[in-house]
Amino acid sequence: MNHFKGRSLLLVLFGSAIAITLIIGWVFTHRGAFADQQAKPLSSSQFLKLVADVPLSSGSSRFDYQSLDEQQGRLYIAHLGAGSVTVFDTKAQKVVANIEELPGVHGVLAVPSLKRVYATATDVNQVAAIDDRTLKIVARTPTGKYPDGIAYDSDDGKVFISNQFGRSNTVIDVQTNQAVATIDLGGEVGNTQYDPVSKRIFAAIQTRNQLVAVNPKTQQVVGRYDLPECDHPHGLFIEKARRMAYVACEDNAKLVALSLTNMQVISTHSVGSGPDVLAFDRDWRRLYVAAESGVVSIFQQQGETLVKLEDVFVDNKAHTVAVNQQTHNIYLPLEQVGKQPVLRILEAKPFQQP
Repeated sequence: MNHFKGRSLLLVLFGSAIAITLIIGWVFTHRGAFADQQAKPLSSSQFLKLVADVPLSSGSSRFDYQSLDEQQGRLYIAHLGAGSVTVFDTKAQKVVANIEELPGVHGVLAVPSLKRVYATATDVNQVAAIDDRTLKIVARTPTGKYPDGIAYDSDDGKVFISNQFGRSNTVIDVQTNQAVATIDLGGEVGNTQYDPVSKRIFAAIQTRNQLVAVNPKTQQVVGRYDLPECDHPHGLFIEKARRMAYVACEDNAKLVALSLTNMQVISTHSVGSGPDVLAFDRDWRRLYVAAESGVVSIFQQQGETLVKLEDVFVDNKAHTVAVNQQTHNIYLPLEQVGKQPVLRILEAKPFQQP
């Protein structure tokens, strides 16, 4: 082989390698888009019907977690871009307040038994405790870097904050509003949830593709469970009645169902691109997975089995969902519909067994 031909062959091989790498990268980045293409428009959904788009204030910017106080019928919505928590009366269907001075707010959790609402002010690495009667901030507690999700351990009187880039959980005593521990979780942390049956805190560890269990009494990691088909686990819901953990895998658009009885993965399902927040209807045994792509995936729980009912495109960036356990309505705050942010309220329709 002469020098020219050898050099040409090397260039061809090099170019082919680059092309293959780009194709693999494209598929990796867009693999959730294949599921998105199967999503129905909201107008064609068998299980969701538009009830109302209620205008929200504070401008068109990103929303994040929600938490519904079932006793008062108040929905607390983290308006991340506005640095505030929107308080929505689900009975009157109107905004009753905006709690300000929560820069970069991500997580929000209502704890009616304490008359408190907790919110993570991510931009200043704090968690705020809010009096749910006055809607005033009564305490601010330092956390680790980039606080996100919140879990309440009612048995031990502690709040656990998942510090995404701090790779840890901050533990806060609810009586003193003081941080009492920082638990190293060994990787970037997604959402954190409390399981009152096993009395364990569970956290999704994004950079290790694991679910981690923490003993809240000893404040030590007591278990690590691999999620082999899950890339970058972020969203998490603990379903205590059927002893299941549902994990949303952000980078490969999957939902993993893991049994809390034997800590084994039961099934894996496709969802919309960039799955984020999960919500569960207890009476109807229905799971909703909201994704950055605007797709909401609806699953019916049958024992340990999940049956997908449908994928529905709700609207751009409909990545956060909450469910009303009394009416079965679901809520999705949207950055911009027309020229303003809205809270989209959808009526859920029951699943009829064939």
